[in-house]
Amino acid sequence: MYINDSITVEQLKPKLDHLFELSGKKILAIEDTWDTSKGTPVFTVAGKYTTRGWTEWTQGFQFGSAILQFDATDDKQFLEIGRKNTVEKMAPHVSHIGVHDHGFNNVSTYGNLRRLMREGRIPHNDWELHFYELALKTSGAVQASRWSRIKDGRGYICSFNGPQSLFADTIRSLRSLALGHSLGHVLMGEGDVPISLLERLLHHSETTASYNVYYGAGRDAFDVCGRVAHESIFNMNDGSYRCSSTQQGYSPLTTWTRGLAWIIMGYAEQLEFFDTLTDDELEPYGGKSQAIAHMLKAAKATSDFYIENTASDGIPYWDTGAPGLVKLGRYLERPAAPFNDIEPVDSSAATITAQGLIRLGNYLKTHGEIEAGERYYQAGLTVADTLFSEPYLSESDDHQGLIVHSVYHRPNGWDYIPEGRKIPCGESSMWGDYHARELGVLLLREIERKPYLTFFS
Repeated sequence: MYINDSITVEQLKPKLDHLFELSGKKILAIEDTWDTSKGTPVFTVAGKYTTRGWTEWTQGFQFGSAILQFDATDDKQFLEIGRKNTVEKMAPHVSHIGVHDHGFNNVSTYGNLRRLMREGRIPHNDWELHFYELALKTSGAVQASRWSRIKDGRGYICSFNGPQSLFADTIRSLRSLALGHSLGHVLMGEGDVPISLLERLLHHSETTASYNVYYGAGRDAFDVCGRVAHESIFNMNDGSYRCSSTQQGYSPLTTWTRGLAWIIMGYAEQLEFFDTLTDDELEPYGGKSQAIAHMLKAAKATSDFYIENTASDGIPYWDTGAPGLVKLGRYLERPAAPFNDIEPVDSSAATITAQGLIRLGNYLKTHGEIEAGERYYQAGLTVADTLFSEPYLSESDDHQGLIVHSVYHRPNGWDYIPEGRKIPCGESSMWGDYHARELGVLLLREIERKPYLTFFS
């Protein structure tokens, strides 16, 4: 991609204002028409949100979007939508033992409401705050209980595919463990043995960095620095690593770009969180420098890979090894083409990555790596500048999505293909729309000199 070194965050203010003007209309359109008996809205079909049974991982993004809308605009109707639905509908997600998505669902709802109360944006109420914090403590412990041990004594939070499966996505769900730990909570095991949420967070993070991220060290014939495997498979009999895999990418040996995005975003956020921990807390793990070394290495490698393997405007195609890309010619040297007839782009990967790049850039700048930090920060602004304009920003009142040209599951053929087209295009996803709003709030707060947006504040 081409990094625009001259763009400033202040120059994005008109686009951000317009983003949230459209965003409010989209949220209300879904709230007014969605039939909750159908489950959770996942992605759009011909502009209307619909569900897709696999796992209920997007409801937190639906209600969290309303909370972010309030954060950006102070419009209290959105606070009430988010708060009411969180109280009435999110409890099953807190105690859900079958998924790896706690950081998506619960931090986006209970976590955002807690943050706003602690910031003084909504009235303080002790019992309401304790309600949010109890939900977050429980969520972190339940997430940490989905534990598979590996041969070296560490382990990982297994995906919904089963105990053998480690997903790249889960690195961002570590937010639930981080919050649980910061609230003083632990997971209680057999014999009343306390299990540290911080230790499980760190071990999952290390395992992901070791097996789902590549560093160009000759691990296999496809070991390109910064490449990401969506899934790692382990033998549960002895905990040994067996192979890379994928659910939503083209192949185990190519990089599904939303998996890449989760890695970039997840590690950037964890670097920020670990900055708040004391040396005493991290002394059992070799101290802060040793604890975060793998995070920094993974974040830089994957961010560089994204920059090097994405179209010039910062929007990636759905998989960097998708078989039809060769037919697009020198596609990295020009803007992404969402209306081509060969391979779809994935704007949702861009909404996630943009925030990760900005956070990594900010982190590095505060730690003395000014040049590298500026590069990543400007890359994030470049992606945001593209996303918040047509053809990615959905201007139509008849379309319930906010950011279009998102892809969910290309191998399964789940994405809607409009009449007259050959590949998916023009549709939105709940995670893409949520992360566009989260990115927007992050940037607006920087422009308006408000507190920096973090999940743990």
